[in-house]
Amino acid sequence: MMMTNFLLSLSIPGINFGTDAPGDVSVTLQLLFLMTILSLAPGILIMLTSFTRIIIVLSFVRTGLGTQSMPPNQVLVGLALFMTFFIMTPVFNEINETALQPYLAGDMEQEKALDTAVMPIKEFMAEHTRQKDLALFFKYAGLEKPDSIEEIPLTSLIPAFAISELKTAFQIGFVIFIPFLIIDMVVASTLMAMGMMMLPPVMISLPFKILLFVLVDGWYLIIESLLVSF
Repeated sequence: MMMTNFLLSLSIPGINFGTDAPGDVSVTLQLLFLMTILSLAPGILIMLTSFTRIIIVLSFVRTGLGTQSMPPNQVLVGLALFMTFFIMTPVFNEINETALQPYLAGDMEQEKALDTAVMPIKEFMAEHTRQKDLALFFKYAGLEKPDSIEEIPLTSLIPAFAISELKTAFQIGFVIFIPFLIIDMVVASTLMAMGMMMLPPVMISLPFKILLFVLVDGWYLIIESLLVSF
């Protein structure tokens, strides 16, 4: 009996599933939208920027050298991130000036700000997307050829841009592999001619590849090629 009276005397706070004002709904939706954007940020960074091409080319360089985990993944990803921010700075600045700042100042509605913010990204992706790749998705989606960039849906532009970036990155990687492949072939032929078939050619060619890469200032040439490609 005493326990029952104690439970009845407890004041349990009520849970209100409604909203007091329309402004509460707007703030809630904005927070939900912000959390969604933050959760998709890694995918947006990878698929909508120059990050894909940069990280693939840097990985090709490490594979061509045969240094396995040198430079480590953290270094390559960090370098790719900072290069991506450097290359995408004009796009980010345009988004900030034309969409973000007017929206924060209350001069632009959320929907209009989103449409305005997407345009610089669309222009960047369209500039580096092959027409063949874009036509592929338009064909299977049953869409007509657009008259302007504004009419290109992101559902078709993003995968077309990704395919184009992959092809460009692999083309650069093929060119990078050629000198390293020549060194491996020369070392393997020399060892075979000397009768040292039991000695791994990779062990002998690795110092020569690193020496060649350092003498020609390889990292400078790779980074310069990536910057010029954009």
